[in-house]
Amino acid sequence: MKKSDFIKQLDHPALEAAIARAEAVTSGEIRVLVLKESVAEPVAAAQAAFTRLGMEKTRERNGVLIFVAPASQRFAVIGDEGVHAKRGQVFWDEMAAAMSGEFKRGQFTAGLLAGIERTGALLAAHFPHRPNDRNELPNRIVSE
Repeated sequence: MKKSDFIKQLDHPALEAAIARAEAVTSGEIRVLVLKESVAEPVAAAQAAFTRLGMEKTRERNGVLIFVAPASQRFAVIGDEGVHAKRGQVFWDEMAAAMSGEFKRGQFTAGLLAGIERTGALLAAHFPHRPNDRNELPNRIVSE
């Protein structure tokens, strides 16, 4: 699928509102990136994007990136060291399975919403919102 077709199908306001709702109860940060190029290794590409987007600079190292490469029909969900230390690989595998089911049905917004909501719940459980928290990263969907 072309990136432009994938992007057009997404409900950006709903996704950005879901990110804001999720981040309202956590100090964690969630970003969604849609990459125009095909990738053979989505996790490696997501890790490079994570650094490029400055996501490793959050105060508690609790950023999560949902990375989608529609041209190669691949995606990855990765978290910074603080998040991974709390949950490990099992959480990421479960999230990928939930998102994959929606993606296979062509429900791209629903798949991303599922990923955002599950990520928000994980972050809230381990990194609750504190009075001095601030939004460290933009909530908009990144397209490159």
